[in-house]
Amino acid sequence: MDVGRALTICGRAARRPALARLGIDDAALRRTVRAGVLQPCRGLYALPTAEPEYVALLQRRQLLTCLSAAPFYQLWTVHPAGASHVHHRRGEAFDGQTRHGGLLLEPHPYRPVAALGDVLLHALRCLPFRESLVMVDCAVGRGEMTLDFLRARLPGKRNGPARQVLEWVDRGAESMLESLARTYFRRAGIRVEAQVHIGGVGYVDLLLDGRLIVELDGRHHGEWAQVKKDQRRNNRSVILGYVVLRYYYADVVHEPTRMVAEVLAVLAGMRAP
Repeated sequence: MDVGRALTICGRAARRPALARLGIDDAALRRTVRAGVLQPCRGLYALPTAEPEYVALLQRRQLLTCLSAAPFYQLWTVHPAGASHVHHRRGEAFDGQTRHGGLLLEPHPYRPVAALGDVLLHALRCLPFRESLVMVDCAVGRGEMTLDFLRARLPGKRNGPARQVLEWVDRGAESMLESLARTYFRRAGIRVEAQVHIGGVGYVDLLLDGRLIVELDGRHHGEWAQVKKDQRRNNRSVILGYVVLRYYYADVVHEPTRMVAEVLAVLAGMRAP
């Protein structure tokens, strides 16, 4: 493997140990520097196309973690990271950065990113309830993390709030919107089933108290063909005796209180004589 390919695997910039893991020796690095590969500082190599922020992260010997590592692991997030969430073995952080403590696992071998387990543990201790919930929900739902692993590493009273988040994690959701809506409804005391198959209708996102279908629409549902398909599913559901409510991203993320109130009102009406 040549140095250019190795640097691309590493995100277009890397320190010498990461390149050595890919079979790059010192002689190859010296030849590549003479050929035009950048060397921002001793032991650090970068392609001309490397992002300055990424190079700075490596210069500082920091690792991305918590919310800032979510895009690397393709985890759901309610809001993108603002300030960088970083780990440094000596606890160093710069203006605008959120510092995180020690690591339990080896970080990624080629990228300046903490291991998934540490990323989730940091998120559980750092982020508000729903932000940490969707990250953990995503990883657990894909089978990349277990609740037992996380619980075992969150002992004591100070980790009580983090353990409480884990009580609401469920593998049933197929999207961030399902994860959030399902949790809001369950916290309101509603019995919720995710991804239920109904004959003649297909799979529905959420089934509440066995009678109310809640569908959650992402951006693709704005296409006309999908709108017509959704309406036919709604009609068929009503014919079969179900009630259907449909909510969108803005409802779930920005107005969850109103959404839950509407659902509770509909369920109360369904239970009335």
